[in-house]
Amino acid sequence: MSAETKTTGPDPITTEIVFNALQSVADESFVALMKSAYSTNIKERHDHSTAIVDRNGRLVVQASGSIPIHLASMLGLMQKLLEKYPVSEIHEGDVFCANDPHVGGGTHLPDVNLAMPVFSDGELVGFVCNIAHHADVGGMSPGSMAGGMTSIYQEGLRIPLIKLFRRGVLDQDLFDLILLNVRVVEERRGDYNAQFAALRLAHRRLLEIVGRNGRETVEAVFDGIISRTHARMKESIAAIPDGIYSFEDFMDNDGAGLDDIKIAVTITIDGDSAVFDFTGTQEQVPGNVNIPLNGTIAAVCYVLKAMLDPEIPNNHGVIDAVTVTAPPGTVVSCVEPASVASRAHTSQRIVDVVIGALADALPDKVVGAANGANSMAIFAGTDPRSGRPYVYLETLGGGFGGRNDRDGKDGVQVHITNTSNLPVEAIEMEYPLLVEAYGLIEDSGGAGTWRGGAGLRRVVTPVGHDCVFTGIGERFRHQPWGVFGGKPGRSGHFSVRTKEGETKDMPTKFGDAPLRQGDSAIVETPGSGGYGPPEQRPAETLAEDWNSGKFSAGFMREHYGWEAPPSD
Repeated sequence: MSAETKTTGPDPITTEIVFNALQSVADESFVALMKSAYSTNIKERHDHSTAIVDRNGRLVVQASGSIPIHLASMLGLMQKLLEKYPVSEIHEGDVFCANDPHVGGGTHLPDVNLAMPVFSDGELVGFVCNIAHHADVGGMSPGSMAGGMTSIYQEGLRIPLIKLFRRGVLDQDLFDLILLNVRVVEERRGDYNAQFAALRLAHRRLLEIVGRNGRETVEAVFDGIISRTHARMKESIAAIPDGIYSFEDFMDNDGAGLDDIKIAVTITIDGDSAVFDFTGTQEQVPGNVNIPLNGTIAAVCYVLKAMLDPEIPNNHGVIDAVTVTAPPGTVVSCVEPASVASRAHTSQRIVDVVIGALADALPDKVVGAANGANSMAIFAGTDPRSGRPYVYLETLGGGFGGRNDRDGKDGVQVHITNTSNLPVEAIEMEYPLLVEAYGLIEDSGGAGTWRGGAGLRRVVTPVGHDCVFTGIGERFRHQPWGVFGGKPGRSGHFSVRTKEGETKDMPTKFGDAPLRQGDSAIVETPGSGGYGPPEQRPAETLAEDWNSGKFSAGFMREHYGWEAPPSD
């Protein structure tokens, strides 16, 4: 073939076939980890992610069910890995492990990152990676997430980038050290083994693809996937009107005494260039709502992908298409020894401010503020049935904001958390807990032409024992706002109803509150904001609202001037 006609990479058909095969590897590995895990947080709530990364540390493919914020952890892990280890010191069978946001590349300690190199004919092709949120990694409080933590040292075991396996052999001393520093050891061991198994499966499947297509072809497809994603994202950015867009919002508090934490962004769009500058954001705080810069980058990339081109793959092409800056030492670009356990709340608020900033530029793409939280409830104690300790951790969904052509969703996980709410049956089978109530909260979705989604209410009572209850919330003081005249959604709330019948309000963020047998923890998550003025809501839709039972007569009268029809 002459130089004039020689191609520079695989043809589009080959690229698409290999890309879909790679996606299948990530998805199969995701399912394998889920089905092999011990903890409900992974096997039921799916708080884990899997991915394939090229030899240069660029994310190529992430599993369809993966969590957007885990993108940040994977990127941080690979950056640290390639800084620390030259290729000559990376071997077949090695498994790298890290969780520390300051020295290991993660975003908070419960998310344990693993990476395994893949070699073909002695040449490094790339890495298969996974992340699992472990329900406990030690520290001052069960679940490793309580409010009141003010230093990374209080949050649990810090794992810098280490080789947990060397040439296929587990370093048992290191593994023993990790397990010694956590609660519920057998559950942790089971979740780690699930991660190891998922890595080996992905490793085997990727080698099968390389064997069918050749290493050079697969590496060229890696480049092609990233470059075409980058081109599509740049094209989408170019469709945003040029200009400077700003917005700010506030987190409720840091759980350690500081209220009203400001997060501000200025977005500059110039052709296909997008710069997100978080100058003006609050300096990092004592409490555990700080987030590393890679987490902020992941949140920004999520918003752009969701608003501009939801169908493009989640890979390095999206990351390279934008510039994200934030002064070091701020709550969105924290430095050691900042406490970060609840960084997902901050990530949700980053999403909100980016959406708020782009509202006027993309009015048909934005949504009312969602519940804006990972309303977390943790229960820990000793199971009277077995005499063994347990830790039940869950983040509950809430309302998703009203959209330009439809209502928001009720009781769902939103934005950067792609997890599920734990079924009642799973809670009561796995733990000595009774779920007394579980449902949507009346009047919690903000009114609008298109209303916001409703929040959730769950009431949990320990059975046959006393335990401790931890709650971490956001949007409990600052309501989720509406857009273009839409009304705000209802805030969230924690409380405890004692067995004597007294109801006690709980702080927005707290840890290890005693819960006696017969006491009940009440978790109410935020709703979400509406879209458009309520007076433009169609009459037939108002009738549906009333018949749904989600809204009271007073709410309907106040926001829509609508009177309930007389009962039969």
